[in-house]
Amino acid sequence: MLEWKPGTKPAPGTAAVAPPATAPQGSAPAGWKLLWADEFNTNGRPDPRNWKFENGFQRNNELQWYQPDNARCENGLLIIEARKEQRPNPNYQPGSTNWKTSRPTIEYTSSSLNTSGLHAWQYGRFEMRGRINTSSGLWPAFWTLGVAGEWPANGEIDIMEFYKGKILANVASGTAKRYTAKWDSETKPVTDFAADWASQFHVWRMDWDAQAIRLYVDDQLLNETLLTETVNQDGTGINPMMQPHYILLNLALGGDNGGPLNGTTFPNRYEVDYVRVYQR
Repeated sequence: MLEWKPGTKPAPGTAAVAPPATAPQGSAPAGWKLLWADEFNTNGRPDPRNWKFENGFQRNNELQWYQPDNARCENGLLIIEARKEQRPNPNYQPGSTNWKTSRPTIEYTSSSLNTSGLHAWQYGRFEMRGRINTSSGLWPAFWTLGVAGEWPANGEIDIMEFYKGKILANVASGTAKRYTAKWDSETKPVTDFAADWASQFHVWRMDWDAQAIRLYVDDQLLNETLLTETVNQDGTGINPMMQPHYILLNLALGGDNGGPLNGTTFPNRYEVDYVRVYQR
């Protein structure tokens, strides 16, 4: 497994590793070595050595305006906070048919963090311990994107998504039609878990090697995708799951999949205890 940094090329069989921003708690699982982690133990803004932010309206006709102000580290947690607040959309264009510029006002704000250009890894164990709110219209996620190529030919792995009462574990690669993904998706209703499931912290995990991607919650296997099934169907022969991926954490609202915000209270939180990446 390699950690990839822009402008560098690790020697075969080696890993270019930056020291963890903070020391992780506990020890690595048997057979694994910690490669990178953020434990969010320093109060304030997330560590800029690890995280960048998306800004504005981004995708899926979602309701939220992304901004760095909605993410903070507090008491050992990364808190991504969705807020209901109204202000002018600085990109508004009267008469526009583009969903990003046709909205005169911003109604909701949130944050989306990623390690793009800072840290990316090919293969290994990716792990996040977090607590999600399962109220209507919320769409938290812990996911990865490949560093090369446009979506979905760069590859997307949704280690954790929640919306409309279910958690999802998804793997997406490219098809012959631009911007159209081939999905291997599994879902599980949260009603399958204990009644207090949403009030607890859970561990979402990906085990990824040259043969398969396996996605778990609390050690329960949700989805397994063989890499023989992830080659892009555009004639290039490129397999986006055989390149480094970077990590994203975000809390979206509504949009194409999130559903209506019926009775959902604000501010609302997606809380992350840690994110860790291991290698064999």
